[in-house]
Amino acid sequence: MKKVILLLMLINFVFQPAYAWNVNSVSKFFNSDEKQIKRLLKSQVLYANKENYPKFISTFADYYKSGDGFNLDTYSKLIKDIWSTYDNIKYDIDIKDIAVSENKATVSLTEIASGKIGYSDVYKGELKSESETIYYLEKIDNHWKVVSDFVKEENTSMLYGAARDLDIKLNAPKEINADTEYTATLEFTPPEETIAIASIASDKVEYPQQQTKEVFRTLPDDNILERMFTSNNENLNEYIVASIGLTKTSVTDTNINLNLTGFGYAITRVNVISQQENKKEITDEQN
Repeated sequence: MKKVILLLMLINFVFQPAYAWNVNSVSKFFNSDEKQIKRLLKSQVLYANKENYPKFISTFADYYKSGDGFNLDTYSKLIKDIWSTYDNIKYDIDIKDIAVSENKATVSLTEIASGKIGYSDVYKGELKSESETIYYLEKIDNHWKVVSDFVKEENTSMLYGAARDLDIKLNAPKEINADTEYTATLEFTPPEETIAIASIASDKVEYPQQQTKEVFRTLPDDNILERMFTSNNENLNEYIVASIGLTKTSVTDTNINLNLTGFGYAITRVNVISQQENKKEITDEQN
């Protein structure tokens, strides 16, 4: 199972998957193949929840390449990093559709991750993540293996303390052309008598992750923070990352103190269509 939320520590994932065959040409559907594929994907969930690294990695082909351009070696490093950082995350999948054509298959599914995460005894946290993903599989020596994937949508939140009760709306385009301006907006209503600060940043999906500098602002009176970005032209997808802080004031004698009551992050994926892909689409239309 692909790790939703690889981003927060380092980073997830080039728009078109490495393997994209035409499932509309399906000529025959094998029920036994469907069962094998379901069994494989369910085993990924089992291995991920048990953090059984050898078994988990064995479900991928040696030539696996993610939709974000990561080969198996890089993806393996990401898995190890995540499992060494978080040990209370539970994973699950909801398989929507399976299409088989000879020795190739595509699977549409929803991936879910959740868990309790603690920054300290004071700031207990929760992680929630959900992605809509397409898996590409190939039968190798009579065994199905994952050879690529494509994340269509992905949303993640990591909230601590009072921020866990926030209804956060982070909006950005799901898909954008390379080198194109777009807007991201963050909206939430802070608790009463609370000062809220927030920032919105754009991080390219790469490994190791290079995080951009955050600029925090006080949340406007309408509780909506907006920021403009220009998508990269480096064949990389992007994450929009919103950082949130909640504070309350307290007065002791002549001193005014700001006390942090909660903080967290909301993340959404923006898939960037490369300039090469745009040129290919134009050429196809002309022909």
